Amino acid sequence: IMSGSNAYRLRCSLPAHEMDVRGLAAAAYPDGAFVSVSRDRTARVWVPNPSENQVFTEMHCMNGHSNFVSCVCIIAPNETYPRGLIATGGHDNNICVFSLDRPDPLFTLKGHKNTVCTLSAGKFGTILSGSWDTTAKVWLGEKCMMTLQGHTAAVWAVVILPEQGLMLSGSADKTIKLWKAGRCENTYTGHEDCVRGLAVINEVEFLSCSNDASIRRWMVTGECVQVYYAHTNYIYSLAVFPNGQDFISTGEDRTLRVWRKGECSQTIRLPAQSVWCCCILPDGDIAVGASDGVIRVFTESEERVASAQDLQVFEDELSKRTEVCLDITILRVMYEGKEYDFVFSIDVNEGGPGLKLPYNVTDDPWLTAHNFLQKNELSPMFLDQVANFVIENTKGHTLGPAPATSTDPFTGAGRYIPGSGSGDQGFAADPFTGAGRYIPESGGSTGTVSSGGADPFTGGSAYSSSSLPKATTNIFFPSTDGVMFEQANSTQILGKLRELNNTAPADRKLSDAALDCLEKLLHVVTDLKSQEQPTAEQMSVLWRTSHWPEDIVFPVLDILRLAVRHPEVNAQLCGGTEGASLCNHLLGLMSPESRPANQMLVLRILCNCFSGSHGRALLLGHRDTVLSRAGDLRVVSNKNIHVALATLVLNYAGRLYGQPTEIEAKAQCLSVASTALEVVHDKEAVFRLLVALGTTVAGDSTAKDLARSLGVNSQISKYARVSDPAKVGECCRLVLDELK
Repeated sequence: IMSGSNAYRLRCSLPAHEMDVRGLAAAAYPDGAFVSVSRDRTARVWVPNPSENQVFTEMHCMNGHSNFVSCVCIIAPNETYPRGLIATGGHDNNICVFSLDRPDPLFTLKGHKNTVCTLSAGKFGTILSGSWDTTAKVWLGEKCMMTLQGHTAAVWAVVILPEQGLMLSGSADKTIKLWKAGRCENTYTGHEDCVRGLAVINEVEFLSCSNDASIRRWMVTGECVQVYYAHTNYIYSLAVFPNGQDFISTGEDRTLRVWRKGECSQTIRLPAQSVWCCCILPDGDIAVGASDGVIRVFTESEERVASAQDLQVFEDELSKRTEVCLDITILRVMYEGKEYDFVFSIDVNEGGPGLKLPYNVTDDPWLTAHNFLQKNELSPMFLDQVANFVIENTKGHTLGPAPATSTDPFTGAGRYIPGSGSGDQGFAADPFTGAGRYIPESGGSTGTVSSGGADPFTGGSAYSSSSLPKATTNIFFPSTDGVMFEQANSTQILGKLRELNNTAPADRKLSDAALDCLEKLLHVVTDLKSQEQPTAEQMSVLWRTSHWPEDIVFPVLDILRLAVRHPEVNAQLCGGTEGASLCNHLLGLMSPESRPANQMLVLRILCNCFSGSHGRALLLGHRDTVLSRAGDLRVVSNKNIHVALATLVLNYAGRLYGQPTEIEAKAQCLSVASTALEVVHDKEAVFRLLVALGTTVAGDSTAKDLARSLGVNSQISKYARVSDPAKVGECCRLVLDELK
């Protein structure tokens, strides 16, 4: 608890490591303990020494990295590990996970391609890591669940927010990104240099610090509500006190700063150049680690303050490092958000970063010098020197205030951002061509599931459990047969094909023979009684014609949708090198700029590819790209696209059922389904996404933990009350039961 009245004073100095101390974290066990990591490749656990009130003793040393260790986090205790676990990240690109009873790692997480420089632990055992390889990764158990891609430079800071499923990353690209269920939901801009640290204040606010020497306070919704200035150089780390109001920061200006009620209330100078890291201990004391390999603990408590002798040693170390050398740089500048006539840079240490002294011609130079020395905790004996320096360098200057800028440099308010308006994408009467009346699959049915009993997808057969408050047996998931789009109206499709062929560019027109080929193929693949097999020539014409111009290709895509269900076509078009070509061609037609008709038909083609073994193998091989491109189509306001997207996720989930090793693939299904549920309103699409979620977590405890940590429960709970159609509410309640 912060009393707010006492100043922090040294409790102890621990010569802890042979090289820089790069990370600190308060441990879950034993009481009052903390963990440090260093460039000397070790991690160490420090416990309070009961016999000497102010000192800590090393209890445990861990080795597992083959290079510098740069970050650490504590994984909260669970049933398996009642004392919690320690995760460390290093320059060997690995994350090592340790228990408190052995020096070597329990397991090592490999996957980053460069230094792992930041770690954060979440609920249910998830770990979030950030790396110089520009990505952040989410881990659960010994597996990588998802990779967060979007930053263009090293990810220096990550943190998991209290609201489930929300994560933050800060990068050398100067931005901070908010991730929800693995997708970037927001990008915060404002820092003028690398973002180095992040800290959670509460569910809706967080802090960031940067190489630009500022600390910013943000709302999760995106507004920067405050900028704090005091540091004079890079700021490396932040920690928030339990009261959620006050915090501490450390940096390259050799200081630890304590912030109370939004002001820098205390500056503690340290006898080391880089103060890399800090953490707040359970008793309210502060531990900091620095480039001299020493951990220093500071306390507000009188009984824990170091002996007079130790305090003197600390003061002596400091004075050795401090000599004032007045070196001038005159700038007409903004400093801490205000305009000044001058900002002098006062060099306090040889080669160290300069301290900024802002000055207006109208100010009293002696008062300015006095405030400067006090703010930076420098000896008052420098007063004359600093004041005379200011007088000497401002002689004869009269400077007026600078013209105000048109925008607010801190929030960017006042800027016009085009395209920020909202708007739905509407569709004309015929959403496809505005001509003819052939609309691919405008019938009521939206794909069927082959199952003997009730059919929850089409509502076919006698199925009414709507009178029951809860389905007694789960007829919804796992759904592993695959759902296909079967409906065909051959006459209309062929009519449209011939009509559009007449308008096709001369070099793309089909001969009558080619048209006959397609007609024959369509007959073969839709007539279940047909004994004929599709010919190589028919498939070749189909493939060629599927490259027609985008505005006329849709009837061909509809034929392709029906054809890939046929075992022969599935094997020919989805197997081998042809498969890769087909996949790339379809991905192209599915791009966000494409026509909605083509996007929808491609999603349906992909769903139908699951009907054959070659198609299934092809789509599992390209899952990452296919699902992420399909997931992007959730923003198109078109229910047919939403139903097809939901069906595709469901078909993937069905193939992954019963395969616990496929956790990264399941993670993507969870991510795509849960982000789609944010925007999809059509009840059939919602139902299929719920079935996909249920199928993904069924019988897989790791997938359930991941779904919980992504906040799937809270996201879908609103559907539990849907009674029309009853299957939505029932399926939702069953998924929620799985995640209890």
